[in-house]
Amino acid sequence: MPLYIHALACAFGLGSWVSINGLWVELPLIVNVLPEGWDLPSYLTVIIQFANLGPLLVTLAHKFCPGRLRENLAIYAVLSIGVVACILLAVFWNYTTVIFGQPRSTAFFILTFFLALVDCTSSVTFLPFMMQLPAKYITTYFIGEGLSGLVPGLVALAQGVGMSKCVNVTNVSDNVTDPGPPTFIVETQYLPPNFSTEIFFSFLAVMTTISLGAFLILNRLPRTFELSTENLVSDSDAVATVCRGLEGPMDPKTNCPEEVEQKQNEVLLPKPQHSSYQLAFIYVMVLWVNSATNGLLPSVQTFSCMPYGNMAYHLSAALSAVANPVACIIAMFFPKRSLVFLGILCLLGSTFGGYNMAMAAMSPCPLLQDTPLGDAIIVLSWVFFTGLLSYVKVMVGVILRDRSHSALVWCGAAVQTGSLLGSIIMFPLVNVYHLFKSGDICNTNCPL
Repeated sequence: MPLYIHALACAFGLGSWVSINGLWVELPLIVNVLPEGWDLPSYLTVIIQFANLGPLLVTLAHKFCPGRLRENLAIYAVLSIGVVACILLAVFWNYTTVIFGQPRSTAFFILTFFLALVDCTSSVTFLPFMMQLPAKYITTYFIGEGLSGLVPGLVALAQGVGMSKCVNVTNVSDNVTDPGPPTFIVETQYLPPNFSTEIFFSFLAVMTTISLGAFLILNRLPRTFELSTENLVSDSDAVATVCRGLEGPMDPKTNCPEEVEQKQNEVLLPKPQHSSYQLAFIYVMVLWVNSATNGLLPSVQTFSCMPYGNMAYHLSAALSAVANPVACIIAMFFPKRSLVFLGILCLLGSTFGGYNMAMAAMSPCPLLQDTPLGDAIIVLSWVFFTGLLSYVKVMVGVILRDRSHSALVWCGAAVQTGSLLGSIIMFPLVNVYHLFKSGDICNTNCPL
């Protein structure tokens, strides 16, 4: 029975962020089809921020109507919405409508909002439900949450990406009376991947369905134990708690009763002491790291990677998705709480982010274009940027978690503020002022 419940807890955690993580790693194939093109990620970052309406409503319901909201019904609702949204996305993801004379990916944007709503709301509903189970199953649940980022990345690597080729295409004039001689233009054509985008979205629907099924069984298990300090999340699980908590819109622990939080702080660890300058440094790091990883850089990943080719973008997106849970696992077994060490990692990760941003600004003619070295550098830069800053996010969250409940609440506020600012700053720069230029591999003439 324990192994059976461990498997269910892992499968349940798998549905927490699998949809949005899957959406990001599939972008290398989507941006070549949808009319927004390279601007598409900047739209997604803003849509995901709007999806924080879900956890906000859940938190307000707990605040003003305590005891009225039942987590199990909320989980049924969000996972069911997730399954339906994934199925509809597999069918309608490339459907467009004309708005103000321009084709827009309306269906894709609407369904993305619902997927983001599901994943964001999972942060404030899944963990409170898991707190009803013994602590040994919490770790397994967080393993499932880590797999929600790892599995889509691995599947995307198996899917591959359609290699591009330049083909001479005959261009016939539309003038019927004087058609003139035919001309030739160079057109970029993409070979199909190992399996289609529709199949990939269907896979996300299956993963979400598995999570829903696991929850159905877990919710029917008899509650034959009492919640005590032995059943609380131990310090060894603190990294896992914050790892996914800071990924979401708010810290999921804010839904636990205040007295439980106080017991947890008293039993597990003494409150660490930090000066006001150290706390200011910690919150600035939280603000900056989440602004960079959730808003600034994701908005321009296409401009940073696509000039190097579809394969470079594909590897950057998929391996970055893998780097995130790997960084959480490293933080779990090798936690380093030194602020100097974390500051150095933050600076190093920001350096890689600066290189990525610089290449996006130079698009469509970045450094070392059309060279294996340039391709390798941009892929590794995105992997190290994601991995290093993910480690910093986790450890900073653990530090604040051990300090006090209110410190972690303010940490969640800083996470959301940074993510929102990054998205809002980049959206007009990309879509209004067009500071980042897209290109065509076959028709862009870059100086040697």
